[in-house]
Formats: sequence, structure tokens, C-alpha cells
Amino acid sequence: MTLRIPKAQLHGEISANLVKQFGAVPEPFEVTAHNPKVAQDSSDLGSRVSEWDMADDGLKTFAHMAVAARVGCSWCLDINYFQALHQNLDLTRASQVPRWRESEVFTPLERDVLEYAEAMTNTPPTVDDELYAGLLDRLGPAAMVELTASIAFANMATRNNSAHGITSQGFSDACGIPLASRPETSESGQSGTETSGMVTTTI
Repeated sequence: MTLRIPKAQLHGEISANLVKQFGAVPEPFEVTAHNPKVAQDSSDLGSRVSEWDMADDGLKTFAHMAVAARVGCSWCLDINYFQALHQNLDLTRASQVPRWRESEVFTPLERDVLEYAEAMTNTPPTVDDELYAGLLDRLGPAAMVELTASIAFANMATRNNSAHGITSQGFSDACGIPLASRPETSESGQSGTETSGMVTTTI
């Protein structure tokens, strides 16, 4: 897939800072820059989401990856995989998020979080009382609210990027272990796209 909108020209200093941070200018920044208010507010929201600290960062990263795999946003999938590396998460597990149902590397809590992320992402959502109650009991109210809001933000980011035609840039090549492909499912009728490295920013 190619971008459906041309990249906006970024100020030289902004580009330099992004290259210093990510190694390349993330395409979501170049696309969103067409509308400075949207770009600034999106960046601010993403930064605030990343500062929430009542839920485990690893669980939130896996949840975002699960949303990205479900929606088909290879950019968000790879950036979050890249972030998993820098969070010192177990990359053997992180690499298996796109096929978590078939994998045996996840803990019961992680599996329920991944299921919750997918259930929230389905249209219409398929969250049930049992799944929600089980997570609430183990995480507590504050972390449950944060996890839910994080997954909702992931849906915004992944669907925004997918609609613009933004795909992997290769950021997560640094992870070493390739991301697994999402298997075909009866729900989507489509196989997951295997991606190789790219970072998901928070816009």
C-alpha cells in the first residue's frame, strides 16, 4: 500500500529531532503535519497516554499490538514491537502477539488482556461481563480504566494510520526476532500481514 496523501514538508529542526529519536521521520508525523492543530493535539494526546502509570506498560504494549494486528496497521504493530525492545519486554512473547491464540508463551493474564483488546476492537465490540470482571478483579479499577482507555487510543491511532495508507517503515528491524504473521481467521477472512520492523508513534 502507498500513502493516499502526500507527505507534508516538516521544518528542518523538527525533522532532525525525529530522526535523532527514531532513526527516520515517522510517516504519521509527515501526514498529520498538513493540519498543524491536528498534528499538535495528536502528539500531545499520545504523550499524555504514554505517561499514564497505573497499568503495566507491557500489558498496554501487547494490547496495542493486538489492536494493530486486528485492524491491519503494520505501522502501529511494528512501532510497538520496537517499543517492546526498549521497555526490555520479552521479545519472544512480543513477537507472537499477532498469533497469540495459537501461541503458548503468554500468561493467563496476558491472554485475557489480548482477548480484551480484540473484543474492544471488533465492530461492534464483543466485550462480555465475564472477561471484563476477570480483568477488573486482577488489575483493580484504576488500571482497568487505564487499560481500556489505552486500547481505545490504539484503535484511534491504528485506524487513522490505516486510512491514510501508512505502513511499516522498518523501525523494529532492531528487535532481531521477526514478528509472527497473523493467521487467517473466520472473523476477518483475511490473513495477517507479516511485517518487519517499524515503530509506532503515539499519533
